[in-house]
Amino acid sequence: MIGRAVVVGGAGAVGGLFARRLLDAGTEVTVVDPAVGDGTPHTVADTGAGGIPGIPGGPGAAPVRLLRGDITAIDSRLAAELRLADLVVLAVPEPVALAAVRGIAGELTPGALLVDTLSVKQPVTRAVRAHAPEVQAVGLNPMFAPSLGFEGRPVAAVVVTEGPRADELLKLVESWGAVVVRVDAAEHDRLAGATQALTHAAVLGFGLALRDLGTPAADLRPVAPPPANTMLALLARVVSGAPEVYWDVQHANPEAAGARTALAEGLRRLARTVEHGTEDDFAALLSELRDYLGDDLAHHRDTCARLFGRT
Repeated sequence: MIGRAVVVGGAGAVGGLFARRLLDAGTEVTVVDPAVGDGTPHTVADTGAGGIPGIPGGPGAAPVRLLRGDITAIDSRLAAELRLADLVVLAVPEPVALAAVRGIAGELTPGALLVDTLSVKQPVTRAVRAHAPEVQAVGLNPMFAPSLGFEGRPVAAVVVTEGPRADELLKLVESWGAVVVRVDAAEHDRLAGATQALTHAAVLGFGLALRDLGTPAADLRPVAPPPANTMLALLARVVSGAPEVYWDVQHANPEAAGARTALAEGLRRLARTVEHGTEDDFAALLSELRDYLGDDLAHHRDTCARLFGRT
């Protein structure tokens, strides 16, 4: 049912990941991106030479069609590609996706599948329901950096409009080794606020605090114990990533502000306990957190032990 796909933003890391896996599954793929091609659809086999991240080139590589285009201003060539597509993947920033939904919906055939890969799901879900009721639609959020690949990693899935192509895609993602976790849009954003916005804020706050302490980063590496090494590694990973990805997580998610407020209050409570409380008060705080982790305590503790074994 998914024989032909258009990956919008396929020259980016997330779009390139989906384009490669769809090609591997035997799907005909057209990559639409302002950074590729010349405005005329053309097929290339050696996509590595085209500089598309994640899509292998060289002998034996599956051919991919390249089309330079703006999904928010659909011309006749792009419209023709969309009409032929069984699947359209929007691997673009949130403002682009929201601006594009109405135009895409006007070109897709009924029953085609529209997929977004945004970090925030409620606004795009509302847009799809309002402007694209005739198509199947799924929001996917790979909860990992694209360079890590799907194998063994969670992919949050918001099924906006059910259908056979939506089911086929989710099975395909599972066949790539991912763990598909179905949630609704509000639950997705709540969980992303806790697992992404809060985590990234803690890592970035840690980095800003280190800088403000005035200790050069070069002085930390020789003496840093495993927890500090892990935090420094996370900091390096975040600040080396694409700013727009982390901006969307912090700015667009309606749950992110509450997560940052909770983080700040957690630090204030820790400070009050240490500066004005007793060792028993500190022990009680740790006990609260053990109770919060509950049955997952041993799992996370063992995961930490394995991580520290490699630091």
